This record gives sequence, C-alpha cells and structure tokens, in this order.
Amino acid sequence: MNTSNHLTIGKALLWLGGYFCVMLLYTAIDIVLWKKLENPLSAWLNLATMLIFTILYIKVSAGKNAWHISLKSNASVKGILLAFCCAVLFYFLLDKCLDPFFEGLFPASQEAYQDSLLSLAESPVPSFIHVCLLAPVTEEILMRGFALNGLKRTYGSGTALLVSSLLFALLHFNMVQTLSAFICGLILGILYLRTGSLLCCMIAHGGYNLISFFSAVMPLLDRAKFM
Repeated sequence: MNTSNHLTIGKALLWLGGYFCVMLLYTAIDIVLWKKLENPLSAWLNLATMLIFTILYIKVSAGKNAWHISLKSNASVKGILLAFCCAVLFYFLLDKCLDPFFEGLFPASQEAYQDSLLSLAESPVPSFIHVCLLAPVTEEILMRGFALNGLKRTYGSGTALLVSSLLFALLHFNMVQTLSAFICGLILGILYLRTGSLLCCMIAHGGYNLISFFSAVMPLLDRAKFM
C-alpha cells in the first residue's frame, strides 16, 4: 500500500509545530524590524514577509511529506452557494452567539483579541488582504487540503475531521478564537468532505472573515488613527 499521502496524528502535530515556528518568525521580524521603521510601508513589508514565508513553508512541507492537493476547482454552483451560506452561518453562530459567551468566560483573551482588532485597523488595506485573502487560502490549503486529506487516508473521515479541527483551533492564539475556530473547523471540514472542493472552503472561510472584518475592524478606524 502506498502510504506517501498518509498522515499520522504525531506527524500532524510536528507539522503544526513547524507552522507555529514560521508564524513566530515572521511576527518577530515584524516586531524587530518593520514596526521600528515607523513607515507607512511597514504593514506592506510585513504582509510580503508573511506571504514569502508561507509559500516557502507550503512548498517545503509538500515536498518533504509527499502530499499533493489539487487546486483545480471542483466546485459546483450548489457547492459555492453552500459556501456562502456557511460564511453567513459562521457570522451569526460565532460572532453573534458563541463569541459573546466565550468572551464572558475568558475576559483576558477578549481584551487581547480587541487589541489585535485595533492593530488591524491601523493598516486596513494590508490587514484586509491578510485576513480576507491570504489567511483563508493558506489555512484551507494546509488544514483541509493537507491535514484533513492526509489524516482521512490514515484514520477515516470522522477522526480526520475531529483532529484537523483541533489543529485548526490551535492556530488561533487565545481562548475566544480557539473555541470558535474549533467549531468553524468542523463545519469547514464537513463542507470539504461534502463538496471535495478547496475553493468552496476558501469562499466560506474568506466570506466569513470578510463579514467579520467589516463589522469588527472597520468601526475601529477612527480610534486607530489616534493610537
């Protein structure tokens, strides 16, 4: 049996640790280098750094682990409509229902999350590209295209869905985001298993981030100007 595209939970955790290191690296570069420039281009330089490191990580990881995904669209009209419905569902389920509940349980995490939103508002255009385009595309390639696919070949759909959702949740650094991301990961995983299309997952993920960006970040623009 060809096991080149199979993924164990242990290897998935190691892979997640590697991706954490990549995120920490480009975050450190931003703090140590780009932010100290105090230049309007700093946010764009940070975005370019994220893009370069992310592409390199995906290429290296893909080659080393011999995983292959098809970026060819398998999306049907029904799948795309389902993706848009998921985006709206995420907003009302998470932003309007569950997140306020989690915020009450973890006030420190909520404060950190609000600080991150304010930081995004300081550079709205690069932040928009990062949050609504780069992050959804990258995370869907890695989480659904790599993790869910690889784990499914090893353990079956149910276990793969649960573990990949947990990994997706761990990519978010505070409790408010982590708990919501787990639920989001489950639904995105089900969408992928149902449609077989990464594009549908990217639309659902990016659509949700788009709605959240305009509802949570854009109102902070005036406040960010005085930071």
